[in-house]
Amino acid sequence: METKLLEPIPEELQVAGEIIRAGGLVAFPTETVYGLGADALSAEAVARIFEAKGRPRFDPVIVHVASPEEAEALWSEVPPLARRLMERFWPGPLTIVLPKRDVVPDIVTAGLPTVAIRMPDHEVALGLIRAAGHPIAAPSANRFGKTSPTHHEHVLEELAGRIEAVIAAGPTPVGIESTVISLVEEPPRVLRPGGTPLELLQEVVGELRADPLQVKRGPAPSPGTMRRHYMPQTPLFLLEGGLPGDGWEELPRERCGYLGFTTAKRGFRHSEVLSGRGDLREAAARFFAALRSLDSIGVAAIVAEPVPEEGLGVAIMDRLKRASQGVARLNERSVWIKRT
Repeated sequence: METKLLEPIPEELQVAGEIIRAGGLVAFPTETVYGLGADALSAEAVARIFEAKGRPRFDPVIVHVASPEEAEALWSEVPPLARRLMERFWPGPLTIVLPKRDVVPDIVTAGLPTVAIRMPDHEVALGLIRAAGHPIAAPSANRFGKTSPTHHEHVLEELAGRIEAVIAAGPTPVGIESTVISLVEEPPRVLRPGGTPLELLQEVVGELRADPLQVKRGPAPSPGTMRRHYMPQTPLFLLEGGLPGDGWEELPRERCGYLGFTTAKRGFRHSEVLSGRGDLREAAARFFAALRSLDSIGVAAIVAEPVPEEGLGVAIMDRLKRASQGVARLNERSVWIKRT
């Protein structure tokens, strides 16, 4: 299959909309990451998303809409809190989980009685949804479990020849997936931290559960909740303090890459810095691209420095923890790693 590269202009969005209506797959930009879109009301079209990504059927897909009214047509219940959240945070990186109507195919929700919906804050994404005339089901446009794409070139690296089209709109501004909040629990629960900081959600919601969610078996309640996710090909290890002990493996620094928050480290083959000024918004926007860069240089391991767990740092650390295969400690010349 030839994958078309489409420009983010009205005429090309109409072409992309026709592909969606015909049951095809189109990768498109949102403010968070690139999504792999299909007609959310067609079980056959959504099944092709799972095939293209190599995604297990127990992982639900977020539905993207162009207005709150479109979302309310897909939910069977819309409490006042949902409307307050939409008014405050839509369009934007917040996904809301509520009971679904029968019109939403079970494959979208992994058989769960709830559906996750959001309205993206990106004119190209909204233009595509309107051109398609249908809500669009769209997980991130990458192979399942791997690093999320924040540029159309990342999509082509993994999915060229497997999907009909990619809308080439360059980098995405937020760079971290949406926050997912479930309103079917009391108090509401954050299933996945993301582009809407928890502190802002609490201003509207009040009491909020945000403890880590561990999915052991059965359908996941939200994308991105599996213990291992967002993983580069190169093993990633989270940096911690202290000296190595028994069971640690030593690697020369020159065989490793370094992902720093505000500064690089000497001796590594290559370092990527997320934000020299310590800006978590900038760090989130650069995160997946920096991880892909380190993954492409052929090092034995990537050492990642933790970021402050506040604001968008909560979402960055969630991705780092799910992507990591263990912990790392440093001395002057070496990296010590321990797999967990």
